[in-house]
Formats: sequence, structure tokens, C-alpha cells
Amino acid sequence: ELELFMIYTITLNPAVDYYIDMNKVDEGELNKVNNSYTLAGGKGINVSKVLKNFNIESIALGFCGGFTGEYIKTDLNKYGIKDNFISLSENTRINVKIKTAKNETEIMGKSPKISNENIDALLSIIDNVEDNDILVLSGSVPSSVREDIYKDIIQKTKSKNNIKVILDSRENAFKIAVKEKVFLTKPNRKELSGYFGKDIKSVYDIITYAKQLVEDGSENVIVSLGKDGSALVNKDEAYIGNAPSGQLISSVGSGDAMVAGIVYGISKNLNILDSYKYAIAAATATAFSEGLALFENMNSFLDKVEVKKINLK
Repeated sequence: ELELFMIYTITLNPAVDYYIDMNKVDEGELNKVNNSYTLAGGKGINVSKVLKNFNIESIALGFCGGFTGEYIKTDLNKYGIKDNFISLSENTRINVKIKTAKNETEIMGKSPKISNENIDALLSIIDNVEDNDILVLSGSVPSSVREDIYKDIIQKTKSKNNIKVILDSRENAFKIAVKEKVFLTKPNRKELSGYFGKDIKSVYDIITYAKQLVEDGSENVIVSLGKDGSALVNKDEAYIGNAPSGQLISSVGSGDAMVAGIVYGISKNLNILDSYKYAIAAATATAFSEGLALFENMNSFLDKVEVKKINLK
């Protein structure tokens, strides 16, 4: 029996990411760039790209506008990813990422204005989500959009059966949405600390607070801990996953690859623990390569993934 379902990724605040490589930056002077490239950026978009690398189809949703919005759509279509972006009149933002010999600097572009009509248009697309679909809500909420937008999106799915919502956001947008009950959240240590207003350090505390987040509405919680690995917690059990060793090239997109790994596992009907192993392998493969994880890379890390069960009293 083939279960038909669709995967949707939502990026409310996409960007064209402009990466530049320079020797140094002198404010007030003419500065020369050694190298540069552009990418369609946005957490949900990254999830769609990794899924595509793993040969899994998804539809990218969100807001796009102007020549930068066209660039993002073209980039996705080249990748073979379908999109159903709502068109805005203002340009999608450009983020500038400057790498010098000494450090990395980011300039975050200003988000375009998103009207209530634009939001309603997105919500009416969400109305078409069907039983068993997977919905990935990723990234920040632009300033012109109300903070409870993710909550509204999740509520739209309540009339359907078995829709799995994955929420990877932060601050208030996250706090409000998680209470609506979601399948999975993926805070890092800092975001978990921010959510509870506590400085969470030890593994024991991480698991204790992740359990509390399960109580608050996230059926499964993955806490990413960088080089210390990660933890998977749900109401029944807790696991610690390692961070396989290797040469870090860029951690950009690793968290999104982790989400894609979970979605990959679920789409193959694997349980949450086996999906978690794919998540770790996908995040690792992304950190140890230029750009996002390819399937072969991810596969090569699978047997280096170690997951230990933690018994809590």
C-alpha cells in the first residue's frame, strides 16, 4: 500500500545570500573583492535542496519579490524544486556574508513588506495540505508579519489527519507555535536556554528541559549541540547522538540538513530513532563539505553515527 503524501517547506523570510571573500575591510575606503558568489538562501529552501539531493520531492512555499525573488525561483527551478511562492511588490532581501583573513561578518538585508493579503494567500495554500503531508516551518518571521503566523499555519492543518509539522524557529514565533502541538522541534543549546530563560549546560539539564519542551507540545525534540553532538528526546525515551569527526568546512546549512534527514527518514517510513541517524549523517556531511549534503556523502557518514540511549529515572 503506497501512502501518498507531499512535503512542503515554508520560508517566510528568504534571501539572496551574497558571499564575498576579501583580504580585509577598510571602512570609508574602496574595498576590493577577491571572490564572490550568490545563493538562494533561507532555511526552508535549504531543507528542500537537501531533500532534492536525497531524491525526495518537496514544494517550497513562502514570499518572494522583485528581481531577487526571481533569482530565488530560478535557482530552485534549476535545482528541480517546485515552488508556490506568493509574489511581493518589494524586493526579497540580500544578505551579505563577508569573509576576510581575520573573521566573518554578516550584513542582514531588510525584509520586504508583507501585506495581510499576502499572508491570506499563503494561508489559502495551506488549506490544500492533505492527510499525511509533512510541513516544515523554518526560520525567522519577518518584521512585517505577525508573530503568531506559524500558529495560524498549524491551526489550518488541524482538520486533517496525521500531518507532521516540523518547527525550526526561535523566540516568540516558536514559543507561540509549539503550544499548538508539533511533530518535531530542533532547538540548539542557546535556543533551548532562551526558551526556558535558563543557562542550560549539562547533558542531564539538556534532556530534562527537552522533556519539558515535549510536555509543552513538541512530540519529539532534537537539541543540536555542535561538536558535542545532539540529543533526541520524546515522552518515552532519550538518546544522545555523537558528532562524527572530520574536517569542518562550513556549518552553514547543517541544521537545515538535519531537518531534511529527519524528513527523509519519515518519508521512507522509518521510526524516529532511525530517522535521527539520517539527520546526524546529513548534518555532518553538510558541515564537512562545500555547500549542502549530497546523498553519497550523507550515506558515507551513516556507519559513523553512534546513538546511545539515556535512562532517566
